[in-house]
Amino acid sequence: MNAMAVTEAVQMIRREIEEDAICLLTFDRPDSGANIFGAATIRDLNEHLDFIENERSLKGVIVTSAKKSIFIAGADLKTLLRQARTGELHAFIGEGQRVFNRLAALKIPTCAAIHGACAGGGYEITLACDWRVASDEPATRIGLPETTLGLIPAWGGSTRLPRLIGPEKAAEVILKGTLYGAHEARQLGLVDEIVPRAVLLDVAKQKLRSGKRRFPAASLDSAERISAPAGGGNKAPARALEVIKKGLAGSVDESLRMELEGIVELGKTDATQNLIRNFFLAEKYKKGKSKAPMQKIAHSAVIGAGVMGSGIAQWLSSHGVSVILRDVGVEELSRALANIEKTYADAVKRSIMSEEKAKEGRARVVASSVPIEMRDVQVAIEAASETLEIKKQIFRDLAQKAPHAAILATNTSALPITELAAETERPDRVIGLHFFNPVSRMKLVEVVVGTETSDETIERALAFTRQIAKIPVVVRDSPGFLVNRVLFPYLIDAASLFQAGVDAKQIDQAVTNWGMPMGPLRLIDEIGVDVAADIADTLHRAFGLRDEAPQILRHMRAANLLGRKSGAGFYRYEGKSQTPNTQLDQWRDGGSVQNEAENTIEHRLILLIVNEAARCLEEKVVASPEDADYGMILGTGFPAYRGGPLRFAENQGIKKIVEELERLAQRDDKFTAAEILKKHARDGARFYES
Repeated sequence: MNAMAVTEAVQMIRREIEEDAICLLTFDRPDSGANIFGAATIRDLNEHLDFIENERSLKGVIVTSAKKSIFIAGADLKTLLRQARTGELHAFIGEGQRVFNRLAALKIPTCAAIHGACAGGGYEITLACDWRVASDEPATRIGLPETTLGLIPAWGGSTRLPRLIGPEKAAEVILKGTLYGAHEARQLGLVDEIVPRAVLLDVAKQKLRSGKRRFPAASLDSAERISAPAGGGNKAPARALEVIKKGLAGSVDESLRMELEGIVELGKTDATQNLIRNFFLAEKYKKGKSKAPMQKIAHSAVIGAGVMGSGIAQWLSSHGVSVILRDVGVEELSRALANIEKTYADAVKRSIMSEEKAKEGRARVVASSVPIEMRDVQVAIEAASETLEIKKQIFRDLAQKAPHAAILATNTSALPITELAAETERPDRVIGLHFFNPVSRMKLVEVVVGTETSDETIERALAFTRQIAKIPVVVRDSPGFLVNRVLFPYLIDAASLFQAGVDAKQIDQAVTNWGMPMGPLRLIDEIGVDVAADIADTLHRAFGLRDEAPQILRHMRAANLLGRKSGAGFYRYEGKSQTPNTQLDQWRDGGSVQNEAENTIEHRLILLIVNEAARCLEEKVVASPEDADYGMILGTGFPAYRGGPLRFAENQGIKKIVEELERLAQRDDKFTAAEILKKHARDGARFYES
């Protein structure tokens, strides 16, 4: 071999033979900031392995990446989604297994030098290596997230990881689908060493001197102790656990066969295809369409120090934005600062941020009960109580006190943006930024566009929302916007069923079994019975009987049974326990609602969500079915594996949905099908092209 380094370029992977006879395979997908595994990458890797197997002078192989912050991001999900629908997935995954097996079977030692995101197939190729070293930088995130997409690791991840770190740890990594930082990955055994990026390749070469790796025998007893994940529409975690358990009892080849069968079967399901689509939706909404960079927001004001105001202030301050928190009440401000402190303390406790970052965030909040200078404020967010006159007064004041603010926003959940904008001399700067509670955990922000809101303000609001790591969905100014409008017919019908004699636990459990994260009556208790009744009244005035609050909500409000905040609502709350509130029996009808067998509780409730989401699209409250579906997934926890209300309707069959609504409408007009649903049913049309 020449003393000089030899280089040969192949399209997706660069091969270099260094002077010490180490072969360096550098993944470097052209014209892209990320490496992904598609058919071309697998083909190129296969060709490089042809060379490596026949070059007897080589002493080892290092697999690495040329990208700035990504090692390999995993398989090409667009290819996977297409192949899942066309039946080509078996061949694609099978070829990946075959090529990775060739890497694992090399007679010379191999090491992966990992810097940046190393996920899914990107981590599985490292498992086919003998050793793994990783950079200690924050960009390095390692794991197997396939189950969160309705898939299982099938290029050896479900087979090799249990043999590497034991079945219990492997099950935790695979079933949760978490990406881990370098230090946590080292503790779990996902990598052998973490080092500064500057010496990553040097340390990888040192690991090669350890020779081929020997794996300890896995404990079948410990595999049997792993409990099955909770049921749900996403069957991937349970299938992955099955492969882990049965695979350890057999050969590697048998385990790989189970991986292949599992991913192909899962890929055919609506649930998996929906979860993969949702991944692309998340990327779309995070990035947005705007090409022109917007000026970063550094200074803000939040008016109103209640639960939402304090939550918004904390979130902004934790994302580098200084906040003037204003309220006329000193007690309210004290409670708000205590809430902000608690949120920061919890974030530190849960290792979401360091104590130093929390300290910096706290210092960005200035609370005041008297008017103070707001000339530097770029964004002002009103978060006062849901009373139109109070909000109008605040906007009149803001227009004068924050003259240079590019955005005057309201956090209202249902009140008209256009009416608030009319109180200012610059209605073009007024927009809705509707955050959801708890702000620190809910990703969605509804960006509500009034009739006078300018395009520039919309773009600024979208950029600001993304700047603070929230996901914006644009909606038109209409009562309830998207999320509350779609949600409330469902909440009201649940309360009506309860009033008619159906057990609260039966209602809530039916819906959570279907896939919602919380039952509708529990959700009313969390929102607050008084708040729910007020929103229902606003929607009732706009949309009629389908949003009319049942009498039981008014009785509860009058009796101060407001939900969790008062200790009792549909349930009584003591510590972490909740029990049915028998005090409500005096206001119930005492009978029982009779349903046809096919019209189960969860079915009629979910049909109301589907129907109202369709109306929002029909009336152009949202611009696309994706907006309706993704907004409901983020804003209400509508099960992602069902794809959102409109995708769910398509998967069930729109004609069937309309027939079921019309059957229910014979007894109750609120089930009358939206015109767009009836038209799609007649025409055989769909909301989505594919």
